Amino acid sequence: MIDFSHSLSLTGKRWQEKACDTRLAFALSQRLDEPEIVGRLLASRNITLEDAPHFLNPSLKNLLVDPSHLHDLTNALQRIVQAIKEKEKICIFGDYDVDGATSTALLYRYFKQIGIQVDFYIPDRLQEGYGPNIPALEKLHQSGVHLIITVDCGTTSHEPLQMAKNIGLDVIVIDHHIGEPKLPSAIAIVNPNRLDQESPCQTLAAVGVSFLLLVALNRTLRQQGYFTSFPEPNLLQFLDLVALGTVCDVMPLQKLNRAFVTQGLKVMAQRQNLGLKTLMDTAGLQEAPSAYHLGFMLGPRINAGGRVGKSTHGVTLLTTEDPALAQQISHELEIFNRERQAIEAEVLQEAQSQAAIEINQSSILIVENTHWHPGVIGIVAGRLKDSYHRPTLVISFDENGIGKGSGRSITGIDLGSLIQAARQSNLIIAGGGHAMAAGFTIEKSKLDLFKTFLNERIQALNLDLVPRLTIDGYLSLSSATPEFLQKLERLAPYGQGNPTPRFVFSNIRILHAEIVGKNHIKCQIGTLEGNRLQAIAFKSYETPLGPALLNHSGRLFHILGALKLDSWSGKDRVQLSIEDALFASETLPLKQASLL
Repeated sequence: MIDFSHSLSLTGKRWQEKACDTRLAFALSQRLDEPEIVGRLLASRNITLEDAPHFLNPSLKNLLVDPSHLHDLTNALQRIVQAIKEKEKICIFGDYDVDGATSTALLYRYFKQIGIQVDFYIPDRLQEGYGPNIPALEKLHQSGVHLIITVDCGTTSHEPLQMAKNIGLDVIVIDHHIGEPKLPSAIAIVNPNRLDQESPCQTLAAVGVSFLLLVALNRTLRQQGYFTSFPEPNLLQFLDLVALGTVCDVMPLQKLNRAFVTQGLKVMAQRQNLGLKTLMDTAGLQEAPSAYHLGFMLGPRINAGGRVGKSTHGVTLLTTEDPALAQQISHELEIFNRERQAIEAEVLQEAQSQAAIEINQSSILIVENTHWHPGVIGIVAGRLKDSYHRPTLVISFDENGIGKGSGRSITGIDLGSLIQAARQSNLIIAGGGHAMAAGFTIEKSKLDLFKTFLNERIQALNLDLVPRLTIDGYLSLSSATPEFLQKLERLAPYGQGNPTPRFVFSNIRILHAEIVGKNHIKCQIGTLEGNRLQAIAFKSYETPLGPALLNHSGRLFHILGALKLDSWSGKDRVQLSIEDALFASETLPLKQASLL
């Protein structure tokens, strides 16, 4: 084992081994009849003996929560059932991100299956902004809509919802963003993150909350005999949408979310949803999808419509039964995504210049400009957060000095609560979110006060802001085999709250390194004993890691990364994805330890 506590890596991070209760690890391995490495990884993730069986085999049967504990659910069900019986027109009002699109598509498809007149509305990001707005609600009311169900938005929409009430338009809010002490006027606000709500569902995405609504609604309609005239929908068919929204909204893959994603991936592999099937084909995804594919291939393409294209494209794709339309939208989303990537690269470059100065002056990064595209500022905030290990806000101001901001946070700093506090202090016009992400609107004249407000509160937390990478264990190259990776698959799906295991490989030589693509370094690494492994360091050329690998001069490295299985010409091959490295000469031996 190596002592990394006094060394910063090539990317400026400190490596930290996850604490592991060895007695628990052994007990887990023995009780579950699993390999030792599985027991150790479960223990380091604080999975107990009681929870472990459900973690390894997550099912809705064992993990689904009874929705009836959610405040206002009864009111929501009564109003929806009334609309169904009286054949009122319902409109689903969603957000323009993947969670909003999947939540909207989920409710839309359900209502269509049971013969209900339903439509959806997704606001334009640039023209209307986030959440319900007065002109849109007035327009929907005039078109004959009697009931609006907002999904992934609405918890802080006081003025629009009050206006809706005044004109006799009923609104039900289905959301997961942090609430304020005073909730807006609505028939029901079903949100596990209401301040007056205690719920085991506080880590669900909006699409997860929407699924719970359908569980309760399906049960209510069944009890009232509705399905004597319509076949009862099988809610499991919609789990592909629930999985997609959960992963793309970066919700922790634990407990119920883990069941949603595990089972949803199985549904998605059957390619029953025409839009998702077409999108997977367009993206070149032929294998069974994983959580990685949802977060990095499918999600960005659906998001691209709301970011730089047409906000309705995502929902239209996820709900259409027209193959030609699905093909057309998938193709357009592919184009929008490339456009988004180009815009993002330009904004990121400018934002990084500001961040390099801000990082030494504040506990939170706040960068702003007057011409940045609002559709990419959330992604840029995430990139800066990852690079600097600071909560990050990116703001785009218009010509009137009104800024749209998006933020991403780090563990230990609840950004959604901070934004809510700033709103209650009248420092921002509007805003909300959850622990790891938030959005807001601000006047430029209040920007300095806003910065001071946030900085003081983050400093008061007294957190160590040195970025860290956690280590799951130490591995020899000879142990990096397909059989070893098959053992690790017991812990999949990986994602937020259950990251892909990272291992350190010590005293490694770089046998060959070259640039591939625009910014990646492909390597062959080896040991003095002759073991070899293919490796790649993505997006590393413009960081200190890339040049160090290219110009290694025979030096030994400690390399940190995650293993993946590559299938090439019918053969399984292990590849290492390098995340970071240290020069071996700059560390000290701590004690001798056996490798995994």
